[in-house]
Amino acid sequence: MKTMIKSAVITATLVLTAGMSVASANTLDDLLKQVKSDRVSEAKLDKQREQEFLSARADKQALLNKAKAELKAEQDRNARLTKQFADNETMLTTREAELEAAKGDLGEMFGVVRRASGNAYGRIATSIVSAEYPGREAVLDKLANAKEIPVLSELEELWFALQTEMTESGKVSTFDAEVTMLDGGKANQTVTRVGSFNLLSDQGYLNYNDEQKQIQPLGKQPDTAVGDVAPFLDNASGYAPLFIDPSKGQILKLETQKATWSERYHQGGPVGYVITAVLILGFLIAIERMVFLGAVGAKIKSQLKNTSQPNTNNPLGRMLTVYEENKNIDAESLELKLDEAILRETPKVERGINIIKIFAAIAPLLGLLGTVVGMIGTFQSITLYGTGDPKIMAGDISMALVTTAMGLIAALPLILVHSIVAGRAKTIFHILDEQSAGIVASIAEKEKQ
Repeated sequence: MKTMIKSAVITATLVLTAGMSVASANTLDDLLKQVKSDRVSEAKLDKQREQEFLSARADKQALLNKAKAELKAEQDRNARLTKQFADNETMLTTREAELEAAKGDLGEMFGVVRRASGNAYGRIATSIVSAEYPGREAVLDKLANAKEIPVLSELEELWFALQTEMTESGKVSTFDAEVTMLDGGKANQTVTRVGSFNLLSDQGYLNYNDEQKQIQPLGKQPDTAVGDVAPFLDNASGYAPLFIDPSKGQILKLETQKATWSERYHQGGPVGYVITAVLILGFLIAIERMVFLGAVGAKIKSQLKNTSQPNTNNPLGRMLTVYEENKNIDAESLELKLDEAILRETPKVERGINIIKIFAAIAPLLGLLGTVVGMIGTFQSITLYGTGDPKIMAGDISMALVTTAMGLIAALPLILVHSIVAGRAKTIFHILDEQSAGIVASIAEKEKQ
């Protein structure tokens, strides 16, 4: 292409030169000379173009020959590599067979190591010993997922990991560690590890989060009987009592999830508060009545020792005063007068006793009301959210059960104190009736005489 463009440019140049020469020629002789000169130049140009064409043809042939040579070389290389690949496949098959034969019992050991490493990884990764010795599970994870026979150093690491776990599980160790607090902050604390069971600090029991590799305090410490670790931590030698968790913290977590008495009380809701108010009010009335009746009973006993001098500060004295004022009337009239005096004392003595009895009857009914309200809430939760999550219904069910228990708990002591107060009141009336009957009997005997 370049040669053809070059020839076209040369031809155009010659034509323009010839045109200019003809235009510049003034005579025929000059024109003839000019034509002869141009013919010689065209012959030279044709000769030059022919040489260029032959030279380009030779170059193209050389390129073709080179391409054919390269193709032949690549074909030979392909055949050679194909044969080499087949030979390598045959060699690999042979070497694998030789490897399997050479491994012998080592193949079984490989399986045993992988299985033992997998079991040890699950145990050590979740062990609270890892809180003091972190990073032991990395080599176990590598061995458990290995695709080749482990080397001696890796087997020793497995041995050391198992031996460390076994040895440390029987020790009580104290070390400094970073504790992640409940608010997200971190603090360095002195932690005591009791074997592979518990982590302790001045705050109480701690929990080891094996997923985040963090030591964390429990959301709520167990009750005083279980959660008091101070005697154990303060003991420098000898033995001290301590509750341990063989489940590595799971039982402690469940223990902290138990509702306290205060939480259970508040689960009763408004109905529970009303029951509490009824119980407290009933006890206050009962206490007031017991104090009042106790004082009245003491005064009556004192009056019994001196019936001849009645005192108006007690019911018996007031009844004797009525007798003293009506000694001269007949027995029937006196009996009526004394009954009237006893009836006047009745409201003072029996005031509030029936209210205690009513409260004792109301308390279980309020508990039943709380049960009904709680069950209504439970069914509403089931209607809205279904039964997929029991926690949604737990609050209403707790209210239903807690209020029933609170109603019974309130009713039992109210019935008891009502019986006590009513018994004291009956004792007072018994003394008054006895004295009244005695007075009437003595008057009747006198009348018969």
